Formats: sequence, structure tokens, C-alpha cells
Amino acid sequence: MDAKDLIKQVKEDGVKFVSLQFTDVTGSVKSVDMPLSGLDGALEDGVWFDGSSVEGFARIQESDMHLRLDPETYAVLPWSSVERRRARIFCDIYTPDDKPFPGDPRGVLKSLIAKIAERGWTYNIGPEPEFFLFKGENGHGIHPVPHDTGGYFDFSAFDDAVRVRSQLMEALRAMGLEIEVGHHEVALGQHEIDFRFADAVKAADNVLTLKYTVKAIAAQHGLIASFMPKPVFGINGSGMHCHQSLFDRDGNNLFFDDKDEYHLSSVAYGLIAGQLKHARGLAALVAPTVNSYKRLVPGYEAPVYIGWAQQNRSALIRIPRYTEGRHKGMRAELRFPDPSANPYLAFAGMLAAALDGIDNKLVPPKPLNNVNLYHLDAKERKKMGIGELPGSLAESLTELSKDKVLADALGPIAYEAFMRAKWEEWDQYRIHVMDYEIERYLETA
Repeated sequence: MDAKDLIKQVKEDGVKFVSLQFTDVTGSVKSVDMPLSGLDGALEDGVWFDGSSVEGFARIQESDMHLRLDPETYAVLPWSSVERRRARIFCDIYTPDDKPFPGDPRGVLKSLIAKIAERGWTYNIGPEPEFFLFKGENGHGIHPVPHDTGGYFDFSAFDDAVRVRSQLMEALRAMGLEIEVGHHEVALGQHEIDFRFADAVKAADNVLTLKYTVKAIAAQHGLIASFMPKPVFGINGSGMHCHQSLFDRDGNNLFFDDKDEYHLSSVAYGLIAGQLKHARGLAALVAPTVNSYKRLVPGYEAPVYIGWAQQNRSALIRIPRYTEGRHKGMRAELRFPDPSANPYLAFAGMLAAALDGIDNKLVPPKPLNNVNLYHLDAKERKKMGIGELPGSLAESLTELSKDKVLADALGPIAYEAFMRAKWEEWDQYRIHVMDYEIERYLETA
């Protein structure tokens, strides 16, 4: 869609305002809203803004930043009223000297994607973000209340959650996502809406679209939608499993090899080996909050130990079973990302780790088929050479600081901004007194 086609479409859709969107280094969506009258000029000349107030962007003395609109990302916001119909367009960030800003998360991912495009490759990702719906009147604070009482794949004709989820899927389809399924997840109030895989940049755009669409429509129903990895103690948390594959320019799946026992190619094995090698540092990018490490514990279907397997859901990387004749379906499912991640930086880190394994012809360890990793003790895991994910955000940040491949993939500006923001988050957590501490120590210490 070029600028002329976009202007025509916007008018046909009755749009009155356009939100120009991008993310800061933590993944928070930022927006500059303009009336329709300014869109023509914005498409031609971009829009200037002050980057010094955006996390990870620029120091005050070099604060001018330039938004470049990506017309292909245009979508009407279906929850906006007809009288004030709004649309969104994702943007790339440029500096005053007309160069891509190296601290722009979307730009970081696009830069990596451009490098593999030179090989004729496309990196496809199918993310599966899970989320909770909580009751609005007391669904926030320290004791959120689930909106429903369903379990995995449960259905009730009178379940209001089904109606809300159906409206969510309808809205997401209207915004251009190819929805495959929506269903109740394991925990009370927990849901998942899966959309078709796409190239990594579009997949990351889609994750952001899903998150704020779910929140907006849930709010219209008096509900709170949360993508917090572990909002309730003692039940499953929310992950964002990522199904990955590489295709060549002719549409061939580079993961498939008919002669291999698992139908995996050397490229697929390289990706697996690379992501296992970098898993501890990668954790900081794909599970980037203090709360992420309350989810990554044994017993709640979240991976903890570093290994791969076919079908085994306790493994960090799972290879879904091959269906005869469906070569394009071969993929590797990375299971430790969660929806609190900035998807652009998470996918960039995943790709960098994969390329390290592919380019250096790394070989993964033996698959952990038919092994429940949670049932092994520390001695057994050590004997099998099975590593463990970091147990806290601080530990994962320390691991990332030692991982040159991942740091180089982000580039110095995005890397330093991310580390600064996340160490600040950890320090805030470290000095705060939690309810658990009051209950445990107030009268017993």
C-alpha cells in the first residue's frame, strides 16, 4: 500500500484520527495522535518528536527523533466510536541525519532480518501469547479475581468469557491478524488466541496489536486483561510459546529433511543448538521482568531446564510431531518466552542465537524424549549435562552481560538502554517490602 492508496483507504474507513505508534526499549507502546488532515504530510515528511522522554531513546542534548510511517501496518481500531474513528500505523525511528535510530527496537529486528534476507531467508514466527481476564471491580492489586471458572479448552454456552473471547477474535481479524483458534487455557480466567505465523517483524507487530486490543475490549466489558507472566500464586502463569521456522525465497522450509529421524535439517539442528547455548542470556530478552521468574518454576508447564525434545512439553525447545506431506509445518517451538517481552528485541535475540548455531554448525545434545525433566534431581540433571535457566531477573541480566552474540545483535545503544532499564526494575523490586515478607516476618522475626 503506497501513500496514495492509504489516504484513499483511510477516507473510505471514515477515520478521523491516526495513532502513530512505536515502542520504547521495554516494549511499552507509545503513540502520537494526529487528525486526518495531517496524515498526507506525515506520510511524505514523517513526524518529529522529543525522544529524550522515551525509555532508551536519547539524551536531552540529542533528543530530536523522526517517525517514518509504515503504511503496510495501517489498521482501524475497531473499539473506537464512529464519531471519533481512529486507526493506527506503526512507525520506524530515524535520527535527524536521516539514518535509522539504532535504539529503535523495531529497527533492531528489521536490521537482523535484512541480513538474513541477503541469504534469501525469511524467519517466520508463530507466537502464542496467553493472558488472564480479571473482574474489574476488584481484579487488580495484590489479589486479582479470575473472570470465570473454566479450565483448559472448557466451553459453556452461558460463559461470558466465551462471548468476550469471540469479540476479541473478531476485532483482531478486523485489524488484519489471521486468527486460527481461541480457547480457554489451564488456569482460571486464562485464555489464548493464536494467529497464523508471519515474518518476524509482522509477528512482533501482531503481538503488540493483540495485547492492546485485548486490553481495550476487555475494559469495555468491565474486565482487566493482564499479560503479566504470573499474576496469581499457585496456578499456571502466562507464556508466549514461539513456533519458529526458516524459509528460502522459493518457499521451501529450511527445517525439513526427509532422511532425518526427526525430519529435521542441519539448519534446524543449528537453530536448536544455538538457542540452547544462549538460553541463559536470552532469558533476559524473552522473560524480561521480575515476575517472569515466578512463572519459570517446576510444576506449572513452564520450562526450567535447558534441553530439547520431540513433543516433550517440559523441554525448553519442543519439536511438534511431523505430519506426512506437510513439510512446511516443520518448526521448533521455544517455550520460555512470555508476553511481557518486547517482541522486537525478543525475536532479535532468538534469531541471533539461532544464527550463531547455524553459522558455526553447532550440534545440539541428544533429545530428551520420554524424560520428565521435573522428575530428575540435580545430580541426575548434572550427569545428563542439562543446564538450568536463571532463577531471577538479576541472574538473567548478568548472563546477558556475558553474551557477546546477543549484545552485538541488539547493538550498543539498545543493549545499554535495555540493561539500564531492567537493572532499575530489579533495584526497585529489591528494595520494596512485599506482603509475603510482612506475613512471614512481622511477628516472627
